[in-house]
Amino acid sequence: GGPKFSFKSSFNPGAAEFVPSWLPQPPAQSQAPQQTYAPQQTYVPQQSYQQQSYQQPQRTVQPPAARPTSAQTKPAEKKISPKKEQKEPVKKAEKPSTPTPKVEEPEEPVDMTGIKENVNIIFMGHVDAGKSTMGGHILLLTGMVDKRTMEKYEQEAKELGRESWYLSWALDLNEEERAKGKTTEYGRGCFITDKRRFTIIDAPGHRNFIPSMIEGAAQADIGILVVSARRGEFETGFERDGQTREHALLAKTAGVKRLILVVNKMDDPTVEWEQQRYDEIVEKISPFLRGVGYTKNDIDVLPISGYTGANMKDRVDPSICPWYTGPPLLELLDNVALDRKYSGPLLMPIADKMKDMGTIALGKLESGMVKKGASVLIMPNKTKAEVLAIFQDENEVTVAHNGDNVRLRLKGVDEEDVLPGFVLCGPKNPVHAVTAFEAQIQVVEYPSIMCAGYSAVMHCHTTREEVTISELLHKIDKKTKRKSKAPPQFMRQGDVAIVRIDCTRLVCLETYDDYPQLGRFTIRDEARTVAVGKVTKLLYDSA
Repeated sequence: GGPKFSFKSSFNPGAAEFVPSWLPQPPAQSQAPQQTYAPQQTYVPQQSYQQQSYQQPQRTVQPPAARPTSAQTKPAEKKISPKKEQKEPVKKAEKPSTPTPKVEEPEEPVDMTGIKENVNIIFMGHVDAGKSTMGGHILLLTGMVDKRTMEKYEQEAKELGRESWYLSWALDLNEEERAKGKTTEYGRGCFITDKRRFTIIDAPGHRNFIPSMIEGAAQADIGILVVSARRGEFETGFERDGQTREHALLAKTAGVKRLILVVNKMDDPTVEWEQQRYDEIVEKISPFLRGVGYTKNDIDVLPISGYTGANMKDRVDPSICPWYTGPPLLELLDNVALDRKYSGPLLMPIADKMKDMGTIALGKLESGMVKKGASVLIMPNKTKAEVLAIFQDENEVTVAHNGDNVRLRLKGVDEEDVLPGFVLCGPKNPVHAVTAFEAQIQVVEYPSIMCAGYSAVMHCHTTREEVTISELLHKIDKKTKRKSKAPPQFMRQGDVAIVRIDCTRLVCLETYDDYPQLGRFTIRDEARTVAVGKVTKLLYDSA
């Protein structure tokens, strides 16, 4: 008899009671919960949990599906659209550069009636050909440098033992240049004749200063190629390593359309105005100049003496040179025909800068005109400025036209924001600024093969940039002028091809067909001219 023993666990009250097999089994009612618990209570809750967890995401996903069509997204689209509209005007302003200029300044040719045309001439040639001496003597003959100043230069030159160099000191103002007798940076001077106003650009002849010569040639209208008639000097300058050949090639590439070949030092004791020597030099150099691209109508040839001034302002004495009957140098310069774009948009590549009561930008107007008080745009930084004053040499003017070398005092821009190679243009017609373009180039001198990935330095107008030929697109047949369908693997010396060129930063360029002065360039590497080319297509997607 004691208390009834229960097999129900005290640790898990909810568990089913354990019934040993040797005890009588409970009725069927006690088995029903056991059967319903195993299949239903363990499965049904899992099924309902899955359904609940699956239906909840459906209810939360449905509202976002309707959000794109709701009114809440419209303000967000308005906030994004102004950013897109800010980029579109830049592309619209860059691409159309030629349609508007004709309407911009229709009365410019009328304003030129009482103004002397400014012509930029550059003296170029081999070292010691007499370029600076010749330019200094022109300034003396035209009265731009008085005799007292020249006598002072002559006395100082005698003290240094350089008596024959005193004429060159009118252009070589640097003490180092005067001491060594070599021009290192292009010098400037100006003189006025009865018809025109001329700006002299005296380019250095040494090969180490070729970049300075290229910057000077980019601003010139007429090139004066000076060669020495002295025995041995002409041959030295015209050899493969001489600068006579390279200067002629760079002048043509830089856009100098008219060339005057001056045979200097005809008064030398080894020559003494000998016609045979003169004809020998002309016969040797003429085929090369025609190969560069100059035709007979583009070249004028005359003998002079830069030291004595013979055949420069006045015709040479027939008793000294009876075989030459052509005009002297200054008369020839007065009658050279030039093509100007007075009605085009304003384009002025900046050659140099300085700070003088404001920011001063120096350069030559390649197109259009600029007035005092005008609003201008400096590309590629898109900096707006105002022209406070315009200077030609030491004189202040109110208007400057195409071809003028000017200094502009600008307002609203810092000196640090202006660099050589930038272009000053009108706000309505900004110049294009790109980092990649397609061009047609010709390999002038390269000992090996040139492949894609070749890097060098590009000289275009007044800018100097590192570039990479990233892709060779087509090779051009010199005879048929046809492009190859398949891209070439490489280029050799003398080959002509269409290539893609990438720049390290934004460069102001135009296609050669629109503005040749901003569309031609030179590629140099290791102190030699490797290739010359012209821009055929600007790639705006990389701007």
